Amino acid sequence: MKDSSQPLSRLPVGTRARIASYLSNDAAFRRFREMGMLPGSEIRIVRLAPLGDPIEITVGASLLSLRREQAEMIAVIPEQESVTRP
Repeated sequence: MKDSSQPLSRLPVGTRARIASYLSNDAAFRRFREMGMLPGSEIRIVRLAPLGDPIEITVGASLLSLRREQAEMIAVIPEQESVTRP
């Protein structure tokens, strides 16, 4: 992963981030692309299941669920100021 990027799976609920790159094979990349998850796309972590799998995210106007294993293949750059605070 590049500089400040980290796996999508590590982000807390409420965080906004931009997709930086993929750490996956061509088939997985094609699937992400079909879901609208392109490098540069903004995502937001909406909810985590009780055991942390799946992870619910928004990409544009779409609400998607990813398995933790899939989220670990997506490198993102968090937007620090967008983390929800109580």
